[in-house]
Amino acid sequence: MSNGPTSDWDRLVAIAQTVVESTLDALPKRLQTESRGLPITYEGRPNRALIADGIESDTLGLFVGDSFADKGITDSPLPSQVILFLRNIWELAEGDEPTYRHEVRTTLLHELGHYLGLDEEGLTERGLD
Repeated sequence: MSNGPTSDWDRLVAIAQTVVESTLDALPKRLQTESRGLPITYEGRPNRALIADGIESDTLGLFVGDSFADKGITDSPLPSQVILFLRNIWELAEGDEPTYRHEVRTTLLHELGHYLGLDEEGLTERGLD
């Protein structure tokens, strides 16, 4: 990835989109329906506002908004979504594409777990920590 920041970013996003699609395709049908309705966005790293709110600068992914179980019950100011921080994932993978793909998948499943109502303990029990 040495063709400049835009092409590097485009490549990270393209790989992540492929991994996200294949991961969603592999979910059980019921979970696919719910998960496909959840926006998944890509950022390089957490922005200043997220860091000011206590999100670590090296965070790989983030679920924000109401979980599936809480839809319509709480008044979350943000729409539910998953944010994948692709530059952080790439750095964790040390520039190794197969590792990057694995980490994108694991991070996505972790954040989808939050959307579906799992806490950190439940995610750890499923190997998604």
